[in-house]
Amino acid sequence: MQLPKTVQKCIEQAETELAYNPKLLRMFKQCFPNTLETTTRLMDDGSTFVFTGDIPAMWLRDSSAQVRHYLPLAAQDQELQRMIEGLVKRQLKYIQIDPYANAFNEEDNDNRYEDDLTELNPWVWERKYEIDSLCYPIQLSYLYWQQTGITSLFDETFLETMKTIISLWRTEQRHFEQSPYRFARTTGPKTDTLRNNRMGMPVNYTGMTWSGFRPSDDACTFGYLIPANMFACVVLGYMEEIADRIYGDEQVKKEAAILREEIDYGIRTYGIYRHPEFGEMFAYETDGFGNYNLMDDANVPSLLSIPYLGYADKDDPIYINTRKFILSKHNPYYYEGSHAKGIGSPHTPKSYIWHISLSMQALTSSDNEEIAEIIRTLTSTDADTGYMHEGFHVNDPNEYTRPWFAWANSLFGELIYKLMQEQRMKELALADKGER
Repeated sequence: MQLPKTVQKCIEQAETELAYNPKLLRMFKQCFPNTLETTTRLMDDGSTFVFTGDIPAMWLRDSSAQVRHYLPLAAQDQELQRMIEGLVKRQLKYIQIDPYANAFNEEDNDNRYEDDLTELNPWVWERKYEIDSLCYPIQLSYLYWQQTGITSLFDETFLETMKTIISLWRTEQRHFEQSPYRFARTTGPKTDTLRNNRMGMPVNYTGMTWSGFRPSDDACTFGYLIPANMFACVVLGYMEEIADRIYGDEQVKKEAAILREEIDYGIRTYGIYRHPEFGEMFAYETDGFGNYNLMDDANVPSLLSIPYLGYADKDDPIYINTRKFILSKHNPYYYEGSHAKGIGSPHTPKSYIWHISLSMQALTSSDNEEIAEIIRTLTSTDADTGYMHEGFHVNDPNEYTRPWFAWANSLFGELIYKLMQEQRMKELALADKGER
């Protein structure tokens, strides 16, 4: 896809504002348009197929995150409107095909790496059920509406999709009693499959909704993934507003509100752990039986991303405690080395941290010195490619995974664009030099 004029103008703006840092400028000029230049296909049916990069499939999560940084430009750009509205159109189609699937093919060609033990469909690339896969398209649509005022994507299919999502999340509140979902993979690591006869380990009823997999596509240790349930709460609030203001549908509005309250109650009652050093903090996962998984993962939704998701503010006391925990060696996936420190993932090797988590750390920080340090880390760990990667080794950034991972490029682009719009690059440059 050719670059729309607003994106070209944004890059021209960067030529001036980032001139003090040639490496940062080069990376922004490569990363900000990367999704449009390399992973976006405008289809003949008016939809848009956005694949993830080095894998030829479209994730509901990744495709949304890959275009979010273009939303502030969309109100003045019909090309971006066509691309984003087309993406939502395709996402809704996919959810109607199989709301439990996380990734889909461009055509109904049965392409996939693995033939898993689950209900497969020719459109489905992978069928790992993740709460956030259903959150992201609604979030993208809502933010698009807020940025542009355009309501044309809220058609009958969108309303039916909201009903489908609400119904599925309510079913998964009682996963073992009501859910038809089963999944197992006969090859690969244990994190690619669900234990207990393909259902996952037992959970107690909490009001939260169950998830089989994390946004890393790794199986949950305990079935209630707290940051994903937080994301669901936020998105259910969006559904309430859309049902009310766009459709005038009191029933959908009421159902979304009730479910949001139940999930939030579950988070607040079962998802908070009282740590002896950090105090009250959010757990990453729980089973509702008193077992907790204390960690954070680089993929979003994460505990680090709570303010970015809109669930709580940066100054929320429990978030502050949680942030201190996950950005410390108490988090088993927090690594420090000679070149970087930050959060990685069990999805990648030990001592690999992710550019996504570094960008998210900056996006959720109010500390100029912290943000400046992260920008310095981002620009020094690209292995001189000018692009972000999935994970890289804390002692050698030349050792990295996934050279073409568009989500990481987009989130980096979003961070730098946000800082430029806030006119903070000069003060960050001073903070980087240790000046006040």
